[in-house]
Amino acid sequence: MTTLIELLDVSKEYHRRGQGVPVLQHLDLQVARGEFLALVGPSGSGKSTLLNLMAGLDRPTSGRIVVDGQSLEALSESELATWRARHVGFVFQFYNLMPVLTASQNVELPLLLTGLSARERQLRVAAALELVNLADRRKHKPAELSGGQQQRVAIARAIVADPMLLICDEPTGDLDREAADEVLGLLRLLQEVRGATIVMVTHDPRAAASASRILRLDKGVLTPEARGLAA
Repeated sequence: MTTLIELLDVSKEYHRRGQGVPVLQHLDLQVARGEFLALVGPSGSGKSTLLNLMAGLDRPTSGRIVVDGQSLEALSESELATWRARHVGFVFQFYNLMPVLTASQNVELPLLLTGLSARERQLRVAAALELVNLADRRKHKPAELSGGQQQRVAIARAIVADPMLLICDEPTGDLDREAADEVLGLLRLLQEVRGATIVMVTHDPRAAASASRILRLDKGVLTPEARGLAA
């Protein structure tokens, strides 16, 4: 498989009270196109920071991040925002759905930033909801859906624009076991059938076991966990 994401000597630090606080230290990592990578590790180890860097939501203090041949540091803030909208889908722990919108309207939101016609948007939304097995709930608002159903709507929203990269931050963290297993099965389906590249942060060992590779991040350093080798 070809490499989709490459981190080259990436470090990140934040400043508090005038002092630099290192979060990530000289990371080198490759993520293959079509891979399902799980990042595990203790709270505060930098997992979400690493996700944000890969997704272009934050910039490294030093080093390079290349996604599909594009060096993210070469992009301006506006270019980076456009790049994210076109190429990255996000799934979060708490769904982040708009409560006044139906499932269909929530899924359509990313497409409003594109030049697609209303008819094209409707077709894409219908296909995404069908894929997550919620076509019959398209007119329901979030409050009328279970937690697992809301997360599946969030996944449909994340994939509706056909992004090259799916970023998942604790996607099962607010779900019971049954709903979590449904969401994980859907993520595996997206990887196996649609060739999605997925990077997921999780504290759940069962969720991590769904991935094709697991890496542990601790004190800013990546090491293999359970199976697979660090790049």
